[in-house]
Amino acid sequence: GINAEYGKQWYQRRVRADDDERVTKLNFKKDRIHFGSLEESKTIGEVPFPKPADEGEPMVEFSTAGDKSDTESDDSGEEDVSGVQTLVDEHQAQLWEELAKKKAARNIAVPTDDIRVKAMLREMEEPICLFGEGPYERRERLKKLLVAAGKLSGVTTHKDLVAEQEQMEDGDEGRISPRFGTTREQGRSNGPDSSLPSIQCHVPRHGLSLLGSGRRNQPQLNTLRNKISTSLSTLSTTNVLRSAIPALSYCNISPCSGYLATGSWSGLVKLWRLPSCNPVATLTGHNGRIGAVTFSPQAGLADNVACLSSCDSDGVVNLWSMSSTRPVAHLPGHGCRVARLNYHPSGRFLGTACYDHSWRFWDLETTNEILHQEGHSGPVYSISFHRDGSLLATGGLDSYCRVWDLRTGRAVLFLEGHLKSVLSCDFAPDGYHLGTGSEDNSCKIWDLRQHKSIYSIPAHNNMVTYCKFAGTPNNSMLLTASYDSTAKVWSHKGWMPLKSLSGHDNKVMCVDCSWDKKYIVTASYDRTF
Repeated sequence: GINAEYGKQWYQRRVRADDDERVTKLNFKKDRIHFGSLEESKTIGEVPFPKPADEGEPMVEFSTAGDKSDTESDDSGEEDVSGVQTLVDEHQAQLWEELAKKKAARNIAVPTDDIRVKAMLREMEEPICLFGEGPYERRERLKKLLVAAGKLSGVTTHKDLVAEQEQMEDGDEGRISPRFGTTREQGRSNGPDSSLPSIQCHVPRHGLSLLGSGRRNQPQLNTLRNKISTSLSTLSTTNVLRSAIPALSYCNISPCSGYLATGSWSGLVKLWRLPSCNPVATLTGHNGRIGAVTFSPQAGLADNVACLSSCDSDGVVNLWSMSSTRPVAHLPGHGCRVARLNYHPSGRFLGTACYDHSWRFWDLETTNEILHQEGHSGPVYSISFHRDGSLLATGGLDSYCRVWDLRTGRAVLFLEGHLKSVLSCDFAPDGYHLGTGSEDNSCKIWDLRQHKSIYSIPAHNNMVTYCKFAGTPNNSMLLTASYDSTAKVWSHKGWMPLKSLSGHDNKVMCVDCSWDKKYIVTASYDRTF
C-alpha cells in the first residue's frame, strides 16, 4: 500500500512539472534585432512598425514582404513584356528601313567609270578604296552612301557631277549651245515642242487618233482581230535573197515603204527597192560589224539630205543620203561598240546605245552630242523613242529596262522582271504599252501607267532578238524574232499568236514591218532576208 501511494504522488509531481514547462515555453519572449532606423522601416514598408508586446499580451507580427514581392514581380513582368515588344518593334522598323534602302539603292544610278566613282567618294569624304574591294563593290558602297545621305531626287545619277559639268560648259557668256535652243535651259524648256512637227507629220499619214483613242468594245476588237488574221492568212514569202556576204544583222523599211535597208557583219549597208527587192545601192564606210541601220522619219523628202544612219562594232556612226554611197557625216565620240540606234520622231535627233553602259542623244543638224547618260550596270543594247518624242526607253545586258525623260535627261521608270539580257524594246502606238524582248525566251508587255509588267508572252524556244509594234493605235500588232529561226505575229491587247513566219535555216536577227502593214521583212544569220 505504501509503494502504491508513493507512486501516485510521484506521477502527480511529474505532470505538474511538465505543465509548468509548457507554460514557460509559451510565455517566453525572444529579443528582436533590427537593422537601421525604425523610421526608414516605416517609410519602406508604408505600414506602422508593431510595438513590442508586454508581458502576457500575445505577439502579433505584421509582414508585408509577401505583398511587396508580389507587386514587384508583377511590375517586373509587365516591364519585361513591354521591353521585349519594344525590341521587336525596333527590329521590324530596322528591317523595313533596310528594305527601303535596298530598293532605293537598286533604283539609283551611279557612274560606271571607276575613276568617277572614286571622285564622288572623295567628294563625300569617304575612303576611295577598302581592303579587298573591287570596282563593283565600290559602286555598291557608293549607292549605299548616297541613299544614307538622302541624295535622291527620283532616281538621280551623280547629281553633283552633272551640275558641275553644266556650270563648266555654260561658263562662257553668250556662247550658243548646240542644243534645243540657244542655251541648255532654253533647250530643255523647248524640248517638248520639237515633237510637234513629227506629230503633225504622223497624224495625217497614219490616221492617228490622239484624243479619241478610247477603249473599244469587244465586238470591235474582234472585228479588227479578224481583219488582221485574214490579211496574215494571205501572207506569203515573196522573195528570199541570198548574198555572198556574212550574216545579216539588221533590216529596216523606209517610211514610204519603197526601200529596204540591210546591214551585215561584213560592214556593208545595202539598199533594196520594194516590193521587187532589186538592189539599189551598196554603201561602204564601215569596217566593223553593222549593229543597226535605220531610216529617218523624213526619208524621201530630199535626196541630198541625210536620211539614213548606221552603226558598227567599232563605234562608228555614219549618216547617209540617197544620192551618195559614201557617208555625208559622222558622229564622233563613241569609244566602244554601238549596238543600236534610232531616230527621234521629229527626225532631227538620233539616239545611240553603247557598250560603255551609256546612251547618247545627238542633234543631227549640228552633229553635236546633247545628252550622254549612264544608268545601266551593263552594256546598253536597245533604244526606242516614244511616239510623241518625250520619252526614251533603253534595254541593257544587265536584264533591266529604263524609261527616260528627254526633257530632263533623267530616268523616270525602272522596269525589272527579265531573267536575262534585254535585247530589244519598243513603244506601242497607243503610247502607254512597252514591249521588251529578252534572252530568257520571253517578251514582256509593260503598262507605263501601272509601272509594272501586265503580261509575259512565252514567245519562242530561244532568245528573242527583236520585238516591234506595227500599225496605228486602233489597229496594231506585235512582231517578234528569235534564234529559233522563226518570227511571230501577236495581237495587240490580246497577245494571242496570229501567225508564225518560218523559212529561215538559221537564227532570225531582226524583223520589221511597213507602216501600212503590207510588208514584213526578216533578216537572218543564214544571209537571207
